[in-house]
Amino acid sequence: MNTNKLDKLKRPLYINVYDELLLQITKGEYEAGSQLPSEPDLAKKLGVSRATLRQALVLLQDDGLVRNIRGKGNFVLESSYKQEDVQLEKLSNPMRKCHISTFDQIDLRYRLDPETEHTKQVLKSDSSSVLALERLYRREGNLLAYAFTFMSMKTVESLSLDLGNKKRLLEFLEKEAYLIANHGTLEVKFTHTLNLATGKDKLVGKNECFLLLETLHNKTEADPPLMYNKFYIPQQFSNIKLNAYK
Repeated sequence: MNTNKLDKLKRPLYINVYDELLLQITKGEYEAGSQLPSEPDLAKKLGVSRATLRQALVLLQDDGLVRNIRGKGNFVLESSYKQEDVQLEKLSNPMRKCHISTFDQIDLRYRLDPETEHTKQVLKSDSSSVLALERLYRREGNLLAYAFTFMSMKTVESLSLDLGNKKRLLEFLEKEAYLIANHGTLEVKFTHTLNLATGKDKLVGKNECFLLLETLHNKTEADPPLMYNKFYIPQQFSNIKLNAYK
């Protein structure tokens, strides 16, 4: 190896800017949820050009530490460095384990859909209708994640779920289902497609999402599942970890 050539390589300036901003974020100088100074002010404060600053901000966005909202500025996210080391293999809500941010609002919508060949396949059940549910995960009004769920109406009735009580229904979807389930399957994909029921909602980073396909069971895999979930997590907010053992 020619070490002389390596010695002449200079560390890019934007990496130094990245390190400085990362240090300020981890020290709490810029807290989670706060807005960074405007790019001209921040570049002046750090003594660099705006082009150099933008290169550093792109790295912070890739690491899930900063989010840029067009027309508003750059905001600090919940740092993945501050999260506990969670295991995706353990049965619990994958949205809580794989999304680096927290939510201050979850909107729930639902409707009754006629049974289709697709719902027959994923729910392993013949039913005249199925319950289709949407969960929209927000922070400060911004839509940061989305989930879609199918449940057989037979399952809804057997669990005595009250469709008129949205608060209890959301509690079941987010927590209780994982307590009564004894196992589940989870498939991780990547997608550029997300169709929301209403055109008013726009998912941040919707063009690049991790798609988690989850089936929850409280009996055997041969029996109809509790529910079938699709979780959409924008790439810049994702923190997906798998533990492998020999």
